[in-house]
Formats: sequence, structure tokens, C-alpha cells
Amino acid sequence: MASHILHRTTDRDLPVAVRGDGLYIVAADGRRYLDASGGPAVSCLGHSDAAVAEAVADQARRLAYAHTGFFTSEAAEELALRLTAAAPGDLDYAYLVSGGSEANEAALKLARQYFLEKGESARHRFIARRQSYHGNTIGALSVGGNMARREPYRPILMDWSHVSPCYGYRGQEEGESDAAYGDRLAAELDAEIRRLGPESVAGFIAEPVVGASLGAAPAVPGYFRKVREVLDRHGVLLILDEVMCGMGRCGSLYACEQEDVVPDILTCAKGLGASYVSIGAMLLSRRIRDAIAAGSGAFQHGHTYLGHPVAAAGALAVHRRLVDDGLVEGVAAKGALLERLLLERFGNHPHVGEIRGRGLFLGLELVRDRTTKAPFEPSVKLHQRIKRAALERDMICYPGGGTIDGVRGDHVILAPPFIAGDADLSEIVGRLGEAVDAAIDGAGG
Repeated sequence: MASHILHRTTDRDLPVAVRGDGLYIVAADGRRYLDASGGPAVSCLGHSDAAVAEAVADQARRLAYAHTGFFTSEAAEELALRLTAAAPGDLDYAYLVSGGSEANEAALKLARQYFLEKGESARHRFIARRQSYHGNTIGALSVGGNMARREPYRPILMDWSHVSPCYGYRGQEEGESDAAYGDRLAAELDAEIRRLGPESVAGFIAEPVVGASLGAAPAVPGYFRKVREVLDRHGVLLILDEVMCGMGRCGSLYACEQEDVVPDILTCAKGLGASYVSIGAMLLSRRIRDAIAAGSGAFQHGHTYLGHPVAAAGALAVHRRLVDDGLVEGVAAKGALLERLLLERFGNHPHVGEIRGRGLFLGLELVRDRTTKAPFEPSVKLHQRIKRAALERDMICYPGGGTIDGVRGDHVILAPPFIAGDADLSEIVGRLGEAVDAAIDGAGG
């Protein structure tokens, strides 16, 4: 039967997924696909967690929906309490939405309204980093620095600023220390704020570990503390996007814990719902909430499915599994094993320039020449070849292109579920090795 869905691509038929089984997605034809990336780093609990499924079903039986203009719900209240209680600093309030793009859209609006409430109405500009990704809504796409995703919609996007990413593999100069590199990037941010006029800048948004655009690229040590100092000097808010890298993915519940920095606003999604429900969250500091409470008394933003009880109940069950059952505690050790396996398989590979990331969020950057770091030509579409080769080996990974500048460069991300065992991680690396070699051979590498 012909599909009546507008799929992401129209040039092929997709297999029909019918069942989840731990780390595997089972298709209608019986093939079992090993999910080595959790989709796009979403399925941190695998695909058949009974506790989460039961929590969702139980909430749907009791109360499926109550509009947040009239009611709150027990599930939403308890989830917000758990999220904020575990968050760093004074991130004492949560705003529950339906996904990562919505969370970042809400963060931009909240930052703008915060300054309106304070009487600083000129603050309307945002600064982000090139090769960042913050979502596909117009506001989130405008602030994001993924040039390939922005290009088709450029005429309808807002003209906001982008500075250099903290991308050590290509951005750090020969002989430059981590501290000097961080100082240089902080100075660039400071200069951009001054160019725009500090009185006009509302916020700076960044991913602690850059996911889809850069292939699991962490910042050098101390970078975010230096960024925080620059922003505080100019009264600019720090917004950290943990949609992909948060909720334990990097080895701590919140990725920013490892940066020793507290943002004014933090967004999370993906692992928050672990693929069982569609949910995201924006956490905000007490001072931002208090400014609104003392001013207009209402956040001028909203969606129909804010704080959805079923989604909140599912995320609450996920949070219990991650924290109470100790799954986040195990991520660092599993990540260390996965990194070691990747180094054994790819450490001397002629076409792997760097292996990077944190926890169970690791990436490989592919290059044509390891010495010069020259990438494969974009026409080769190596990342797409790797995706196809992995699927032929019944494995899902998360490749991406345009790593360097939105056009050139290829990477692949691994982000397996936290329930993966040692044998699973070994199997993932083995299949990825076969897929990468097959893709490069097919590209004439």
C-alpha cells in the first residue's frame, strides 16, 4: 500500500517498525536493527522499558489532558520538582513543552520578556555559535548556526549573530593551549557584544557538547567559565541547550555540571522522554521568574500541549529510571569502554581524524587525509554512505555532513541506550567499523 505520509525523503520506501526489544527496533519483515545512536540520542532507556510504558498507560487511564490555562497536574508538578531539585544553582522553575525546538523557542522569548520586565527594552539580539543546532522552528533555526539547515529558509529567518564554536580539532592553533584557545574565543564573544552594543544583547545560547552539527564536540576545559564572565560583564543571559547532550548522556544528569557553570536558562528534551513521550523542558533561574512575577505576572507564550499529563508522567518515570535506578551513574564507565573500543578500532584509521565526546555521546570525524585534515569532497556524501552501509548491517547510527562549515566535512555519532552491555558496545563498534570501511571503499577512498 502506498504511503500517504510526507516522509523526510521521497526517494525510497522506509521499513515499517513494529516492535521495540531493548536495544533493537524490529521491522515488519523481521529484521532487527541495533540502535547504536538512540535515534538522534533520544532512546536512552532502549525500546521496551516496562516501567515507563506502564506509567504512560496509567496516566492516560486516569487523566489524559488538562489545559494549563485552567489546571496543573500531579505528574507535571512532580516532574518539575525533580528536574529543578537536581539542577545546578538556582534553576528553580520548569516550563514543560513538547520537544527541544519548543524549549529553545521558549527560552528566546523568555529572555526577551525578562528584559522587558526589567525596563531594558532595547535588549532583543541573540548570539550563538557557528555549527550549532538549536531546533527547526523559525526562532530556533534563526539562532542556530547550522548553515545547511538554515539556507532554504534564510529569507524568513531573523538576522542574529554567530561567533566561532569551541571546536578544538580545527579551531585550536598549533601549540595553542586550551586556556589560550578559551581566552581567544571569549575575547571574540566580548568583541561581538561590544560591536552590537551591550545594551541590545539579550542572550548567548550554546550546547555544552555540540551534537548534530559538529559530531559530539565538547568545549575545552574552562571555556564556559570564561564565557560566563564575559556575559556577566555585559548583563547578558547564558542559555545552555542540553536537548541532545543532557539527561545523563554525557555522564552527569545535566551536562553543564561538568563545565562548573550555571546558566540562567537551560533546555532539555530527547533523553527526558527517552522516546516514550514527546516532551521538553526549559529550566529558568529564580531571578527570571521573580522579575515576571513582580512585573506583568504572566509569561507571554504558550502551546496547547504544555505540561501534558501523559507526557509528564512518562518523563517522570524516565527520570526515576535514570536517577533512582542508577543508570546515569553507569554512563561514565560505559562511555569509557566505548571510547576505548573506538580507539582500538579507529585510533590508527587513515580516514578518522578525531574520536571525541563524553560519556555515551561519542563522535568520529572522517577525513580524506589524516595529516592535513582535508575532508572528503561534499559530492561524495560520505555520511550518507555510512548511514546506508550501517543499515545494511542492521544497525542505526547518526551520521552528519557539513561538519566544518555547513558544506564540507563528515562525522558519525554513537549514542547508545544506557542499558547497553559490554557485548553490545563491542558489537556496535564492530558493525560501525565494517560500515565505515565499506562506505569509504565505495567512495573510492
